[in-house]
Amino acid sequence: MRSPKLSLCFLVFLASYGISCCLSLGDVCRPKEHAALFVFGDSLFDVGNNNYINTTADYQANYSPYGETFFKYPTGRFSDGRVLPDFIAEYAKLPLIPPYLFPGNQRYVDGVNFASAGAGALVETQQGLVIDLKTQLSYFRKVSKELRQQLGNAETTALLAKAVYLINIGVNDYEISLSENSSNSHTAKKHVEMVVGNLTSVIKGIHEAGGRKFAVFNLPAVGCVPLVKGLVNGSKGSCVEEASALPKLHNSVLEMELGKLKKELEGFKYSYVDYFSISFDVINNPSKYGLKEGDVASCGSRKHRGNNSCGGRRAVKDYELCENPNQYVFFDSLHPTQATHHIVSQLVWSGNQSIATPCNLKSLFQS
Repeated sequence: MRSPKLSLCFLVFLASYGISCCLSLGDVCRPKEHAALFVFGDSLFDVGNNNYINTTADYQANYSPYGETFFKYPTGRFSDGRVLPDFIAEYAKLPLIPPYLFPGNQRYVDGVNFASAGAGALVETQQGLVIDLKTQLSYFRKVSKELRQQLGNAETTALLAKAVYLINIGVNDYEISLSENSSNSHTAKKHVEMVVGNLTSVIKGIHEAGGRKFAVFNLPAVGCVPLVKGLVNGSKGSCVEEASALPKLHNSVLEMELGKLKKELEGFKYSYVDYFSISFDVINNPSKYGLKEGDVASCGSRKHRGNNSCGGRRAVKDYELCENPNQYVFFDSLHPTQATHHIVSQLVWSGNQSIATPCNLKSLFQS
């Protein structure tokens, strides 16, 4: 009896989500020689998980003009095209890593993406509207069990130990503050310790399940994004320093805690990515990276196009859209263009220790 085949159109559709398929039900998918990629985080890394949850348009990008550049249709990525995990997968010789909640996907040997737009390290951040980091960890545990059923214990243990765990989370756990004293209070410091504590707890959970290699992004230069610039009457090009105070405190605590985990956890390897410095430089010196506009978003409304109205599905319906997002750092008021994601991905993949320490992502994958 001949095995049923998937249609070519359906295969192309799955491939656009990064889902590679066995062509017949009799085929057995086995892991390849290269390292898998498991992704955790928020809208910077979400590739469509929020398409499949009951949430609001604020936390979804499954409508035009998102996706217009590369996919030619919205996939749930908060960009005009690919986002950073897509490029990292390419450099690691992997297919596009699909969202965990994509219906019917149970092929995890190349990895899977758990990230959810709006998510935080704290369960109460946008609770009920997003997939918080603790829930993302629970999904990973389900995947690891499924892999053990598919591949057996020995092969799964080797796969999980060789895989890289890409993490970006935390910015949604902090309210944007324009106060100079936002990071000086005892309450603020306790809040940062709680956020970073939840993040490191999840890293420990991944390690307990078999993970060993982690690429952890610190928080970006929040005071330089169009949304924040649009809130104040600053001059063109100027960042709002006060808004970056809490992210800076978070970053210093996170770096210290990762150093502690290196000493505590067996076989723990990591790359601490200084996304704050990278984002600050790209935004303020776009021409250095082949871009033209770091101050105004490609899609949005009002000053700096900093109103989060891209697509007309949120509170404000009117929005402007530029013709060529490839020249912009930001696609909407908060999220980078595909061009920016490509630039950042190249830096973190092969950059020096001023960008990623103690090693870059290429070294982490090859270790």
